[in-house]
Amino acid sequence: MHKRLITTLSLGLLVFSASAQSNDYLANIVKVIEPKTSQTAIVVRALGSEGQTRSATDNEYRKDAERLFVPASTMKLLTAVAATTALGRDFKFSTQIDAFVGIQNRRIEGDLFVRFDGDPTLTVSDLRQLFKQLQKQGLEHIDGNVYLVGDQQETLQAPGWVWDDLGICYAAPVSRYILNQNCVKAKLSPTLANNKSKLSFSQFEPVVITNTAVFDKTGDIPFCELSLQRQSNNQFLLSGCHAGQKPLKLAIAISDPALYAQNSVTNMLANLGITIKGKVLLTSKRPPNTLLLAEHKSKPLSDLTDTMLLKSDNLIADSLLKRLGQQIYGVPGSFINGSAAMKQILMELGVELESANIVDGSGLSRYNLLSAEQLTQVLLLIKQHKELNFLVEQLPVAGQSGTLEYRSGYTTPPLKGAVLAKTGSMMGVANLAGFIKEDGELSKSFVILENGHSPAVKKSEFSPFNVLFLQSMVQKAQP
Repeated sequence: MHKRLITTLSLGLLVFSASAQSNDYLANIVKVIEPKTSQTAIVVRALGSEGQTRSATDNEYRKDAERLFVPASTMKLLTAVAATTALGRDFKFSTQIDAFVGIQNRRIEGDLFVRFDGDPTLTVSDLRQLFKQLQKQGLEHIDGNVYLVGDQQETLQAPGWVWDDLGICYAAPVSRYILNQNCVKAKLSPTLANNKSKLSFSQFEPVVITNTAVFDKTGDIPFCELSLQRQSNNQFLLSGCHAGQKPLKLAIAISDPALYAQNSVTNMLANLGITIKGKVLLTSKRPPNTLLLAEHKSKPLSDLTDTMLLKSDNLIADSLLKRLGQQIYGVPGSFINGSAAMKQILMELGVELESANIVDGSGLSRYNLLSAEQLTQVLLLIKQHKELNFLVEQLPVAGQSGTLEYRSGYTTPPLKGAVLAKTGSMMGVANLAGFIKEDGELSKSFVILENGHSPAVKKSEFSPFNVLFLQSMVQKAQP
């Protein structure tokens, strides 16, 4: 399919290369390469000095610019702009331990409170370091309970998330309670004696995975596929079959973050030798007038957005979305108030989102709807506002970094190094939004949305339509 389109494009270039107008040229190219099975929308804008859009109409190409599409991870562009605007690029998540009194006689009289802040980067190691800080202050015993402060009633997934994604770590639950990205890493290995398998973990994991999976070492099993069933209380059933003899790495999203944190802290205290008279419990509120004993802060927002855009990190995106809801409305953050806050922030910046539907910050939801024009307006904000300019350098670069480093068609000229863009891909969706760089400067912004993308095209190839359109656009600009 890809080779046939390239041949067709070459013929199209010969036919239409004499076109005087850039928009006519691109329109003719689209007629040649546009897939028959999907819907597409495109906006290309030439950038002048200071990122301003040039006024000449022949420096713009638009196709179905107002039509709404599922944006997938291009939604993270909106999250990055809204979070930077409302929270500031120096914002940090803060996980705190406090109590009514300090440590005296190697103990704390009364209860201890661990306030989880929804930090998407918080690890078990980070939390252990907090308790080690208390040990350095002499702590050996807690006379009361240890309360983990969070929200046990919050919605962990946004409406429109695909149910069969929920066991995979890129769709891990979004909670005030986050440890190790709410993701369990394991290795499934074949046994020597038979086709059975064994499951191993690199560290203690407070989950139960019942494993009946087998390895098909000889290829004799007609249908060989692994199956993971999610059950309550962070229990899972792994069954089915894996072809081959090599061990398989697994990344499994937990289902109950609060329970995972509760069991992790219980095990942590025991391993550190800190005894506790009571239990490790969950609570929604930290009492007033407590004394701060230890604190862990995340990296600043500018570092978080770098990871979010470069690696398309969903947990960071939706954690920031919930924090927007908390920041704007002064109530516990949720997908609903976070989405409303993000829409409000961006509309105040001039993005016309009246027709848009925003459900999450990651783009995982199939209910999100954006147009190519709306995404273009967000790109122009990034380019024109100095406080947002740093986001340009955080975008994946074709053939060099992030989700565009190994994409077929982007690893060689003319696109390698010339395209800086956020990808957005899921079943049937192949989107791209970003900038073209020429002679070291950003010359154009572009948005290419394709919904209904055929699953017959290998995921590694992304979208031949996107690749060929950008190649024709870049080649047209070259002398």
